[in-house]
Amino acid sequence: MSERFDPQQADIRWQRAWDERQCFRADDASDKPRSYVLEMFPYPSGRIHIGHVRNYTMGDVLARYKRMRGHKVLHPMGWDAFGMPAENAAMEKGVHPGGWTRENIANMKAQLQRLGFALDWSRELATCDPEYYGHEQALFLKLYEAGLVYRKESSVNWDPVDETVLANEQVIDGRGWRSGALVEKRKLSQWFLKITEFADELLEGLSGLENWPDKVRLMQENWIGKSQGLQFRFDLSNGEAVEVYTTRPDTIFGASFVAVAAEHPIAQGVAERSPEAQAFIETCRAGGTTAAELETAAKLGFDTGITARHPFTGADLPVYIANFVLMDYGTGAIMAVPGHDQRDFEFATKYALPIPRVVAANADEACKPFAGEAESGDGVIVNSDFLDGKSVDEAKAEVISRAEGGGWGQGRTVWRLRDWGVSRQRYWGTPIPFIHCADCGVVPVPEDRLPVVLPEDVDFQTPGNPLVRHPVWKHTDCPKCGGAAERETDTLDTFVDSSWYFLRFASQPADRPFDPDTIAKWLPVEQYIGGIEHAILHLLYARFWTRALARVGLIDVKEPFASLFTQGMVTHETYERRNPQNGQTIYFSPGEVDRSGEAASLKDDGQPVEIGRVVKMSKSKKNVVDPDEIVATYGADAIRWFMLSDSPPERDLPWSEAGIEGCGRFVQRLWRLFARYDASASGEDKALDRKRDQTVAAVAEDIEALSFNKAVARIYELASAIEKAEPSASRSAAIRAMLLLVAPMMPHLAEEGWAAMGGEGLVAEAAWPEVDPALLVDDEVTIAIQVKGKLRDTLTVAKGMSKDELEALALASDKVQRALDGAEVRKVIVVPDRLVNLVA
Repeated sequence: MSERFDPQQADIRWQRAWDERQCFRADDASDKPRSYVLEMFPYPSGRIHIGHVRNYTMGDVLARYKRMRGHKVLHPMGWDAFGMPAENAAMEKGVHPGGWTRENIANMKAQLQRLGFALDWSRELATCDPEYYGHEQALFLKLYEAGLVYRKESSVNWDPVDETVLANEQVIDGRGWRSGALVEKRKLSQWFLKITEFADELLEGLSGLENWPDKVRLMQENWIGKSQGLQFRFDLSNGEAVEVYTTRPDTIFGASFVAVAAEHPIAQGVAERSPEAQAFIETCRAGGTTAAELETAAKLGFDTGITARHPFTGADLPVYIANFVLMDYGTGAIMAVPGHDQRDFEFATKYALPIPRVVAANADEACKPFAGEAESGDGVIVNSDFLDGKSVDEAKAEVISRAEGGGWGQGRTVWRLRDWGVSRQRYWGTPIPFIHCADCGVVPVPEDRLPVVLPEDVDFQTPGNPLVRHPVWKHTDCPKCGGAAERETDTLDTFVDSSWYFLRFASQPADRPFDPDTIAKWLPVEQYIGGIEHAILHLLYARFWTRALARVGLIDVKEPFASLFTQGMVTHETYERRNPQNGQTIYFSPGEVDRSGEAASLKDDGQPVEIGRVVKMSKSKKNVVDPDEIVATYGADAIRWFMLSDSPPERDLPWSEAGIEGCGRFVQRLWRLFARYDASASGEDKALDRKRDQTVAAVAEDIEALSFNKAVARIYELASAIEKAEPSASRSAAIRAMLLLVAPMMPHLAEEGWAAMGGEGLVAEAAWPEVDPALLVDDEVTIAIQVKGKLRDTLTVAKGMSKDELEALALASDKVQRALDGAEVRKVIVVPDRLVNLVA
């Protein structure tokens, strides 16, 4: 063996060997146990970043390990290739989104291959390929036939920067999830998927996902948002009635007014008679256009002059038109309880309306004043007649019972979840397979005309959807009557593309989206790995699609991912300066900075730069590290090892130059260890044999549990034990076991060492080392020896040694005798296999 391991040569050599042998190709016909390991596939933005490397390294270690344990493994890779960034690039750079995307795919694929990931590239897919999205169109039509897809005009979330509709889940704090722009409300005809029809199933299914993080399950549970409430009517002074819904019927005695949306029929009726009301409604429409404004704007109202009769007290409550009530939610009217709802509190304060307390921590606080805001928490009911002293839940049940008995209300279960609006007004997405005919209406595209392929000749100079302006593509004939018609120009939300890709990875017939029998062999995915940021969007949609496809009889799987792991991010400190002209922060990349101790300076001018916080790597802050540069310097195995070391995989991993340098040194240390392998060596080292097998067993458990940092720590310990050992057959066996232990983590180094040791075939096809069960049981223990409660010595003795023998050994210790300093031992306390405490 050469003195040093050369990663640049070894990486290329063994990657070529794996490819030639097709080592990682999954076999659908194999009768071996199956393991489907999958990381969330990337968007082809142009470069793999360090976060990708961490994610894929974890999955790769597990996939390689499963293969060594005799499993047939499916570990595929593809590209979530549609979306706005490609269109933005087309507008900014004058290129076609398809060309930009495919060039990025080629670059990123090469980067992944340089890292030596054990991927089945024969199953590679890109969601922008007509072969993929044509099958998606067919599935969409199947769901349409089953009544799970519909079109209607509705108020939608409109992103004015990306010029497209967003689902509720894509609006974060009132802003578009990609652009960050304030989201507006608009009325548009949109396509929807009936995810609400699966609300109960999706909620109940969470209880069976025991191998999902509790945090993710809770986030989905809260998003689905099941709640029990009361829908009831207030009789109005004008002879009409208004329906309201409340999740807090227990607070009904705290109602001090009723509010309706500007679009509510009550408001419209008042506006017909009152120019002032009409003017107020116009103000609501103008001022309440964005989701953020509806939450933060001053609460405004118009007194209609109508009153609502309280069903229990008979009191007349004023009815207002209010700018914070939405027609699209509930009934478009609310029972306002200002003491226990902040929006109602702000409104009541502005218009000097009563703010009664009906919930308190205890009965003694029934008259406690409010401290400038509403109190929405739990407690006991007060100031509420027959409800006084009851808990919130008891009061809810009592009010619902009385409402139903009196015929003026009905208990109802409602959901926070809304149907998924999937229409997007953009080019680079899956065309929605419908045709609009003046005579026949909306007609689905026949299956034999799929895929509906995007046109290549599009213009991005004008903002908006180029499909609407295309002179030819949108014009077609009606499949029913043959007359002139137009294609649907909206495309599907890209989250549809990622809601079933794991099925296509598992089965890829040309004439169908997948084969159900093959799907049954591989699904559910045994281990899914990805970021916590997808807890609601992607993961909820994928669960819905799987259940929807099962309902229409296409598959027999309801939950797509048996186990979910959400890895932490890779972080790096930032380097920055303030622009003296405008005060804005200027960021510099690590490559532009010289770091010395606690100081840093810019290479170009030698002047100091401020070292900022350690945060998630991002292009905007330039605190990114190029994996290619690390691979070129240290090799693929060093960066893979770094990704597994130190931090638990669910926590953030701080990147450091010292850390990657240390990993590079450990690669060379292992290489020197492998050089000590001597197949002809003789002699036995029982302690090393025990350490070897215990490490093999423990590392296996750690990999199964994705506790990679623990596995790394055990491997370091075994390496030290081998280095200290004398030459023997036991040492050579431990070296060979060590090579197999690191093979999933440092596969290139392992292949090189395997070849040098004369191993048969490739390590990629080798088995995990066997262990002797007898060696997994410790036959020695470490005994703590205390004098007057203080540790004075430790002894390694045979397990199960008697109390008398332990006492004799303790008293024979020189350290113990020095601690006693001639004092008489009055009492000896012995805890078998743990400690001896001498009381003097």
